[in-house]
Amino acid sequence: MHRKIILASASERRRDILGLTGLEFSVRESGVEEKMRESIPPQRLARLLAGQKAAAVAAKEKDAIIIAADTFISINGRYLGKAHDQAEAGAMLRVLSGKQHLVVTGYAVMDSSNGRRISGFSETKVYFRRLGKEEIDSYVKTGEPIGKAGAYAIQGLGAALVRKIEGDFYNVVGLPLSALVMTLKRFGIRAL
Repeated sequence: MHRKIILASASERRRDILGLTGLEFSVRESGVEEKMRESIPPQRLARLLAGQKAAAVAAKEKDAIIIAADTFISINGRYLGKAHDQAEAGAMLRVLSGKQHLVVTGYAVMDSSNGRRISGFSETKVYFRRLGKEEIDSYVKTGEPIGKAGAYAIQGLGAALVRKIEGDFYNVVGLPLSALVMTLKRFGIRAL
């Protein structure tokens, strides 16, 4: 049985990662505003936001499998979402400089025909090397940090800021591929 699959995200990175599976899918942005509430533990918040995105798209699609995700940074009890401008990007990078942080991605897969939903999360520890002011300013001027959680793209120039990671690389990019493939199997969808 061939099911319609929809990625509930405008992220090119998520589109590229899901494309690695060989699955045919379309893209539909959820329109859900990502509210960082530090009173909620990061794993629960990531799953909640991903679930909201899946539900928003499922409400508009009759018979489809919806895939949604939300990624943010957790460091010292503080959450960092997407950098919206250069000043915000620079501030985030100064917070991350020389420290270890957690990249948390919540994901949700939902069958819009019956409302069945499975969600989960993935965590990756990322260790930044110490960054100088000029280095931060130079990276921010490239424009790459804008629109990225924590103001860096590990799959781009941002890789030069990272000393090491522990966990799923694709989770840092924005979609934990292995966990997602295992979840899709539970909906009868085989990738790869």
